[in-house]
Amino acid sequence: MGIKAFFLEIDRNGERYLTLPLYTLVVITIFMEVFRRFFLSYSSIWSEEIARYAFIYITWIGAAAAIKERAHIRIDVILPLLPNKGKAIVFIFGDIITLILACIALYWSMEPVLNSINFGSVTHGLRISHAWFLAAVPLGFTMIIWRLLQSMKRDLSDLKAGRSVFEGKKLFD
Repeated sequence: MGIKAFFLEIDRNGERYLTLPLYTLVVITIFMEVFRRFFLSYSSIWSEEIARYAFIYITWIGAAAAIKERAHIRIDVILPLLPNKGKAIVFIFGDIITLILACIALYWSMEPVLNSINFGSVTHGLRISHAWFLAAVPLGFTMIIWRLLQSMKRDLSDLKAGRSVFEGKKLFD
């Protein structure tokens, strides 16, 4: 596999490659903790933290995946009535607004991470730097920004070429 093919694969399935091990970690940790609590009458503080923080990472990575697939919840009563150019403009406008908000959120989400590093805060159970878990938010917003830029590029390209704009995958029709 060449370097270009590697990056294309990461672009296509990067969120899946990140969330699958985290989902597995959550399931194994929770299963193990339930077994230990009910059958061994013993529990640990670290298992709750692992499951919670892994789930937080899954959520932020999943938000970026939803941006990529246009799978976020939206009210699209007007979209079916618009011509292709109108749909593209609405999607691009929405992406621009989301991009602005994501950039602001990325900026402000860095402060807790930096404070955690500066003050050396650690988690209660795992006793590792809290910054590792706070970093889920800026990582998520960075991935969201990247996917928004890709979405806008795709929409502009489709608009220029006269192709139907990508409306995303629908859960219900």
